[in-house]
Amino acid sequence: MPLQIPPGPHRAYLFDMDGTIADSMPLHYIAWKQALAEYGCPDFPEDLFYSWGGMPVAAIIATLNQRHGLSMPVEEVAHRKESLYYELLPKLTAVPEVLEQIEEAHTRIPFAVVSGSTRESVTASLKVLGLLDKFDVLVCADDYKKAKPDPEPFLLAAQKLNVPPETCLVFEDTEMGIDAATRAGMQSVRIPQPHERVPTQSR
Repeated sequence: MPLQIPPGPHRAYLFDMDGTIADSMPLHYIAWKQALAEYGCPDFPEDLFYSWGGMPVAAIIATLNQRHGLSMPVEEVAHRKESLYYELLPKLTAVPEVLEQIEEAHTRIPFAVVSGSTRESVTASLKVLGLLDKFDVLVCADDYKKAKPDPEPFLLAAQKLNVPPETCLVFEDTEMGIDAATRAGMQSVRIPQPHERVPTQSR
């Protein structure tokens, strides 16, 4: 089903990475489950994982530590989770509806990725999908102080692209991301979650 693009004119497209460009959330969840199990963390429910979409990796680990009274080493767990995700990268595919927008608008207007993931993770995913050269700017977890739903990541991307925030269109799969875009004064398009995109099979 094609995405409904709000009327412009838009001078830049800003894309979230995981769950928006890349259909990577199921792979990230597998990596999270294994990494957390290795460090003694109780079950990480799938609905909680998706509700925290857009939250930086380090913030997720710190929040889980607080919730469960654990002291998992943040950097160590983050590194382990990322390495497990990289092992799954050959299975990565793009979200078809978003890929269609990228291919249609590429060279017409500039693109940025605005992600809560590390630059290494974003770059690796884009390389696997063959899309790295289509993006003018990457704004990743280490580039800003306040994560989504704060508008800072999107405002930084607009600044780097040298376009007014109100002329940017954001593609996002999480409420946290949509909220950040709205607070940045930007229009947005919500990308359905994986379970919303899988058609129900008739019996």
